[in-house]
Amino acid sequence: MLPVKSPSPGAQHVSLYPTNVFVIDRFSPKQYLIRCGIRVRGLSSSSAKTIVGGGEILPNALYRRSYKSWRAGGFSLGVDLGASYTGLALGKGFCPRPLTVLNLRGKKLEMHLLKIAEMEEVDEFIIGLPKSHDGKETQQSNKVRSIAGRIAVQAAERGWRVYLQNEYGTSVEALDFMIERRLKRSVRQGRIDAYSALMLLERYFSTSGSEAELVLPKQLDLQEKLRRGSYQDNLEF
Repeated sequence: MLPVKSPSPGAQHVSLYPTNVFVIDRFSPKQYLIRCGIRVRGLSSSSAKTIVGGGEILPNALYRRSYKSWRAGGFSLGVDLGASYTGLALGKGFCPRPLTVLNLRGKKLEMHLLKIAEMEEVDEFIIGLPKSHDGKETQQSNKVRSIAGRIAVQAAERGWRVYLQNEYGTSVEALDFMIERRLKRSVRQGRIDAYSALMLLERYFSTSGSEAELVLPKQLDLQEKLRRGSYQDNLEF
C-alpha cells in the first residue's frame, strides 16, 4: 500500500476522500482503490464509480493508522477456515485475542459467524486465504473464496465488510507463539486454530490492511450500502 503522506509545501493535497476533484481527474476509480491499497476482485468500472463517488470502502486498520483520532468502526473478526475446524480471533487494533474454535460446516458455520459478529460488535471479517510459499493460490483458495463470497453478501446486508488476508505461515507462527508461552500440548491442540486466526489478525493490523483484499458482493445495492456505511464512519472523529 502507498502510505498516506502529508503533502509537500505548494503541492495540491490528495485527500483520502475520493470526492476530491484532483483525485478523480488523475486516477480512474479502480486505479484509486488500488492506490489506496485495496485489492478488489472482479470490480467493474461502474461499480468502482459507485464506490469512489461518495466514499471508499477501506479497512479499519488503514483508518486507524491514517487518523489517530478516528474512533469509529467496530471490531475485526479474524477467521481461519480449516479442513476440520474454524478458528476465530477478535481485535480492534490493540492486543487482538483468540476467541474460539468452531466445529461447524456450510450454512451453519456461516450463520454462526454472523451471529458471533453481531454479539461482538464486529463490522469487518478478515478471512485467511490459503497460498503457497511463493504467493500463488492453491486449490483450497477457491473454496475459501467461495465461502467468503457468500459471507460477503450476508455481511453487506448488515453493513459489514469482508476481506481476504494471506494466511501462509500463520499456523507455524501460532504454534511457536503458544510454545513460547508454555501452553500445554493439550491446550495447543485444542486452540491452534484460534491462535492461527490471531496471527492472521496481527498480520492484518501490522500491515495496516495493505495486504487485505476486499470481497465485494455483485449486487450494486449492497455495494452502495457498504459505501454509505463507510462514508458515515469517516465522519466520526
